[in-house]
Amino acid sequence: MSAQNTRVLSEGPEAIAEAARLILAGALVAMPTETVYGLAADATNGDAVARIYEAKGRPSFNPLIIHVSDVTQAADIGVFDDEAERLASAHWPGPLTLVLPRKKDAPIARLASAGLATVALRAPAHPAMQALIAAVGRPLAAPSANVSGRLSPTRPEHVLASLGDRIKLIVDGGPTAHGLESTIVALTGGPPRLLRPGPIDLDLAPMLKGGVEAPGQMASHYAPAKPLRLDASAAEPGEWLIGFDLVAGDVSLSPSGDLVEAAARLFDLLHEADRVAAPRIAVAPIPDDGLGVAINDRLRRAAAPRGDAADVG
Repeated sequence: MSAQNTRVLSEGPEAIAEAARLILAGALVAMPTETVYGLAADATNGDAVARIYEAKGRPSFNPLIIHVSDVTQAADIGVFDDEAERLASAHWPGPLTLVLPRKKDAPIARLASAGLATVALRAPAHPAMQALIAAVGRPLAAPSANVSGRLSPTRPEHVLASLGDRIKLIVDGGPTAHGLESTIVALTGGPPRLLRPGPIDLDLAPMLKGGVEAPGQMASHYAPAKPLRLDASAAEPGEWLIGFDLVAGDVSLSPSGDLVEAAARLFDLLHEADRVAAPRIAVAPIPDDGLGVAINDRLRRAAAPRGDAADVG
């Protein structure tokens, strides 16, 4: 699909209805928020979430911000303590993202939180994004609607220039109000930590104890408890093999060699590997192109000695 074939619809009932139809079909839609334009997908659909990484060309599976309608919907996904409830009550809907412990039964794809035990949640204030969440009836994963490493988009033409050949619809809400990504605060034990400054100026200085952290520093990515061997064409004794393409394995990331399917299943199968009786894990070779670059990056981190497995990106 070329940029010329990307539909741009002005914000309104027709645009929201079409965006909801595409989202429920597993597609990606660029939406205005009060911060920057977001690349929205159904957060409960692992394949749709994988397409976000594919479209953005992310070098690694970084956790995505999950957009919800309100605290009630957010409480189905993350664990709110008194401080989280206070901040949400004061600043939602609005440009504040809260990183909270993820509920074990959270109804979102594990890939959306990059296998972490935490989840990033935000209730956006923009009426178009709120209308889309209501129309879809599900939380939406929505990082900035741009290729990774590029400037964040604050106008629909920015999205078209960056992602126009990769998405089907841009909902045009005009220029964004803040033009700056949301403030991110982590509430995952101990004092609140400011991970990213943003439009909301929170007085967290007395609680930072060492200053502002970079996004992603608050926790390591999920690494299995068992040793993990990569590029395995067959299982060795004591190994549980995660296959791909022609390597069948005990389970498979994708029997057809589909990298989108493989990305969507990656963290679920790593968790499953930790639960089975076999003491070691092996993973079949994954092509090192497209989404395979991100999958291999994640697998190398998972296979690293435990002292090196943390992801600070």
